[in-house]
Amino acid sequence: MGKLESSISRLVKILEKEEREQDEILKLSREIIRGCSVSIKCIHSKEVNECDKQIKLVEKLVEKMRKADGFENIALQAYQEYCEARVLLAIIKREEIPTYNELKVPYKAHLLGLLDCVGELRREMLEELKRGDRKKADYYFSKMDELYEALLPLRFSNSLLPNFRRKQDVARMQLEQARSEILKY
Repeated sequence: MGKLESSISRLVKILEKEEREQDEILKLSREIIRGCSVSIKCIHSKEVNECDKQIKLVEKLVEKMRKADGFENIALQAYQEYCEARVLLAIIKREEIPTYNELKVPYKAHLLGLLDCVGELRREMLEELKRGDRKKADYYFSKMDELYEALLPLRFSNSLLPNFRRKQDVARMQLEQARSEILKY
C-alpha cells in the first residue's frame, strides 16, 4: 500500500470514529430537546415538581453532551432548549435568571434560549389573565420586558449570532402583543 492509500485508510478510521461520535451527539440532542419540551409542558400545567424531576434528567444528558468535542453546531439547539427551560423554571419559581456560566452552556445558545423564553412567558401571562390573577400576569409581563430589554443592546450580524435578530424581532412582536393583551384586562 502506498503513502496515499495508507493516509486515506487512516482518515477513514478517523472519520468513522467522528461519525459515531456525531451520531451519539444527535441522539443526545434529540433526548435533551424532548426532555426540555416535557419540562416546559409541566411548567404550563403547573406541575413544577414534575418539571424539576425532568430537568434533573435533562441535566445528566447535558453533562454527557458537554464532554463531546467538536460538535458545537449540532449541540447548539439542545443547549438553547435547555436554557429556555431552565430560565422559565427560574422565573416561575421567582429565582434569579441563570447565566450561561451557571448553566455551563455556550453563550450563543443562552442568548437564543432567553429570547425563546419570552414566548413561553407570554403564554403564562395569558393563562394568568384567564384565571383572573392580574398580579401574576403583570409579573410574567415584566419578566418578558426584562429579558427583551436586557438583550436589546446586542446588535451584531447574523454571521456572529445566527438567528438572533429574527428571534429578537419575534420577541419584540410578542412583547407588543402581550402589552395590548394585558391592557385589555
